Formats: sequence, C-alpha cells, structure tokens
Amino acid sequence: MKIEIQNKPYKYITDNSQEVDENTAFFLCKQNKKYKQDNFKHIVTVEELKEIYNLKDIKIVGITGTNGKTTTAAALYSFLLDLGYKVGFQGTRGLFINEEKIEGKTLTTPLIFNTLNHIKEAKDKGCEFFIMEVSSHAIEQQRIEGLDFELKIYTNLTQDHLDYHKTFEEYKRVKESFFLDESKKLINKDAKKINFNIKNAFTYALDAPATYNVTAYTLKNGISAAIRHFGELESLYSSLQGTFNVYNLLAAVASAQILTNKPLKEICEVVENFAGVSGRMEVVSEQPLVIVDFAHTPDGMDKVLDSLKDKPISLVFGAGGDRDKSKRPLMGRVANRYAKKIYLTSDNPRSENPQTILDEIALGIDKKEKLKLVESDRKKAIEEAFNQLESDEILVILGKGDEDYQEIDGVKYPFDDREVVRDLL
Repeated sequence: MKIEIQNKPYKYITDNSQEVDENTAFFLCKQNKKYKQDNFKHIVTVEELKEIYNLKDIKIVGITGTNGKTTTAAALYSFLLDLGYKVGFQGTRGLFINEEKIEGKTLTTPLIFNTLNHIKEAKDKGCEFFIMEVSSHAIEQQRIEGLDFELKIYTNLTQDHLDYHKTFEEYKRVKESFFLDESKKLINKDAKKINFNIKNAFTYALDAPATYNVTAYTLKNGISAAIRHFGELESLYSSLQGTFNVYNLLAAVASAQILTNKPLKEICEVVENFAGVSGRMEVVSEQPLVIVDFAHTPDGMDKVLDSLKDKPISLVFGAGGDRDKSKRPLMGRVANRYAKKIYLTSDNPRSENPQTILDEIALGIDKKEKLKLVESDRKKAIEEAFNQLESDEILVILGKGDEDYQEIDGVKYPFDDREVVRDLL
C-alpha cells in the first residue's frame, strides 16, 4: 500500500519495502521491522504517522470477543449516527464512514498502516468516533500497535482459533492483554471471566450485578428489555432475535453512553432503528421460515439455536477447513441437542478433504436418526433440506452468513447461502 503525502521531504509512504525509493518513505512497524534496510533514506514510525495525520481528536473504540463483535460494533455505529455524531466503522464487513460503504470485506482487523489510513479518512470526513473490531490475531501480531483507545469492549470468550493459538489458555491470555492498561473498558460480567485492569472499568450483564444491567426482557416478536444504570431505568425495543443479541444491544447502549454521556433514555430511543447485520440471524424467507447466520463455533451455534428452539429446527452446517479441528465434534454435539433434522455439508473446506471434516463433525452426533444427509456439495445439501422442510419447521443455515464465496483448494468460488434459498423460493 502506497500513500501520497504533502509537505514532507518525500512524496509517498509505503509499508512495502520493495516500493521504497528516494521519494518514498518506509512505514516502520513491529510487523515489518525485519524488512527495514540500512539504505532507506526516509523512515516513518507509527507514532510519527499518527502525528502527521493529526489523529488526536478522533476517539477510537475497540471491540473484541469470540462472538458478538460485528453486531455490537454495527449497533454502536448505528446508535451514534442516529444521535447526530459522525462515525467511522472498520471490521469484518469492511470500512464504513457516515453511512457510506468505503471498502468491502477485508481482515477483521487490517494491518496498522491500513487502519491508520482508515482513521485519517474518517477524521477528514469529520468523524468524532472510529469503531473497530479487534481480533485475537491482530492483538498477537501487534496490528493495533500505537492505537490509543477511548474505550475497549469485551463481549465473551469461547473456543475458537485454536488452530492459531494452540490452547484455550493462550487464546484467553491474548484477549486479556488488550484490557490490562488504564484506558476505559466495558466488560461482559456474565461471560467467561478474564483478567483486566479495574481502573476505568465499566461492566454489563443480564445476571450478575453490573454498571449496566438488563432487569427484565422478553424475546417475543423481537427484543423488549428494561435497562438500568444506577438511577436511570429505561426500556428499549429491537426487531433482533435471541438472548445473545440482548447482550450485544446492552453493550452498544452502554458504550454509547460512556462515549457521549447522553441520557440513557435518548440512547434507547434510537435502538429500534438498528435492523441488524447482514448474514447475522438474517430472515431470508418468512414462508417457509429460513434463517441464515454466521455462527461457526460451538458457542455461536448454541446461542443461535437456543433462541429458535420453540420450533422444530432443520439445520444445515459444516466447519471450515485448515482451522481448529477440536471444535468439530463439539459443533456436532450442539446440533444433536437442538435440531430435529441435520444436514452436514461443506463450509469453506480450503485445502482439507471435505469428507474428513464432515466425518469429524458427525462424531458429536449421537442420535444418528437426526442425521438426514452428509453431502459435501453445499448447494445440494441446502436444496435437500429445503425440499424436505415440513410446514412447522424452521430451516437454519449456519457458518457462512453473508459470505458470497466458498473456498475450495485455494480457489474462491461465487456462493451465497441466501441466493441459493432465493432461487429455490
């Protein structure tokens, strides 16, 4: 990536050592320091670039957790916009500034050079806040080097990414390291406990005593909830589904108040305007009822399926290749607990044999009569589940959400669960 710059002894800045010349400075960070060469004429550090871009006046919000990052970040982005602020948002779905999509999907947390340029673009467009999802990979790889966070948010911690972190304890340690400084932080008190610096810490919960509590809620026809923050008690309504979204909305409401100091009532009034995130509990069809969701971990599946358990569930899902293998039978176990019918199929098999992945998931399914199909062709599996759907059943398709491709042997083929369902309709 090469950026043009004004009023400096060089014309450009790049984080690619191969692009450096007498007119191009090398952006030096902890990730690329091994590529620094002695003959580079100009070098710009993270702190120097922050100063060049003058990023002091924009407040950065970082959200991390196994599940809920995208929805919580998107909800907070929506609330702040509706409250009259200008806001940037960077995450799995891309880069958004003031309701405009600037870039498409990318890494959850890009390289620090990209992030700093995104923040600058948001600042140039008048933004007061910049919300970003922060992955465990980004924390470990120091892709958030030098960022000064106004607020850090912890959603939850369950098994994921053990292909990278190797053990859950190491995964937990990496997440915890994000919360050990004295910056403001908002911690889910009902989630798995993590170590954090109690200075400037706020908490939220449905069950445990916390700074922000949901005192009562119902999931009938969406979410209706009462939120208490010390002397303030206000109600909100959302069309979103599921207890996990009560947590996401509570985190976003609490964050909005911490950041703006607005009355809770004013924030709760804009909650209804947030329609959710594409591919997250997305209703593709109402008759028959077909729901697509990104859930791809045992805990994520559990939360989605538990919220839909009032009706018989016909479930299509798989697991990603070249990723944590230990979670596959656990995902099968969750499906076994909730689903009436199970259709195992490929997710993104990548370089792995799809059948091997499906066999490993099936190890967790004790009630084999529930397993109606094992089919690596995802389109065929969705078609079969759709055609066998009975009038009282919900078809739930998990794992890919709003992804528009399927990765097989290093090739990304166009594929969208929602489009397959629409064609069948």
